[in-house]
Amino acid sequence: MPRPPAPLNVGIDGGYVRQWDNKKTHFEVIVGKSIPEEGASKCFGLVQSYDDKPKRRLFEVLKSQGMQLNQQIVFFSDGGDTVRNLQLYLNPEAEHLLDWFHVTMRLTVLHQTAKRLPMTFNDEDRTYELREPTLKAIESIKWYLWHGNTYEALEHLDTLEMELDAADLEPKDSVTRKLLRAVEEFHIYIANNQTFITNYGERYRQGDRISSGFVESAVNYVVAKRFTKRQQMQWSPKGAHLLLQMRTRVLNGELEQTFRNWHPNFRAVNDEKIKKAA
Repeated sequence: MPRPPAPLNVGIDGGYVRQWDNKKTHFEVIVGKSIPEEGASKCFGLVQSYDDKPKRRLFEVLKSQGMQLNQQIVFFSDGGDTVRNLQLYLNPEAEHLLDWFHVTMRLTVLHQTAKRLPMTFNDEDRTYELREPTLKAIESIKWYLWHGNTYEALEHLDTLEMELDAADLEPKDSVTRKLLRAVEEFHIYIANNQTFITNYGERYRQGDRISSGFVESAVNYVVAKRFTKRQQMQWSPKGAHLLLQMRTRVLNGELEQTFRNWHPNFRAVNDEKIKKAA
């Protein structure tokens, strides 16, 4: 097969919808967007806990955009287990990357929390600096991750955890304890996704994508419009899944063709009028 001229960029993200049967619980919906270098982009959505063949559904979307088995595909995801597993083994030339947007979003939360730390803490009649070294450590971790150096990033996270644990001497000091928990969670997040972390700086200088910001708009447009935000509606997995199929077909301009596949005479009278007018 001739090699396709350009890669296909696919972003996948998840959102949570309130459960109809138990309104205190939520279930996950997966929404994504596929952008080829040439041609129109397409949205897709599904409820993986309800869909029998979620990989097949995603594969068909990519195939409809001309995907070949020897085509380079770059998948961007937030690093969640369900989202990451969905994109695996779809194409032998696929490249899987952790979305830089989600990395920086978590680092921003750490940085904002660290700003509220006390300047110093006392231990055994000695005073140690706390806020400034912590802020510098977070900046260093971000720099290492930007350059794809996960080894140094994980080492700095280990050191930061030990320092925060030593500074968490008073039970009333909730900021230090809160930051320690957040750093521990971020450490696990990076460790689980280190194989999907690339040299973002190099990709950025080459003009390649490093983030799936285009998916965030798709998630807000597909999911938040009807499922969450102000309306606070409750859904069953089946109902949410079927509505996602209908909504993505509307956004992709495929709804009319879908009806024609079901009913060949759909709008046949209008088609005759258009032909006569032409």
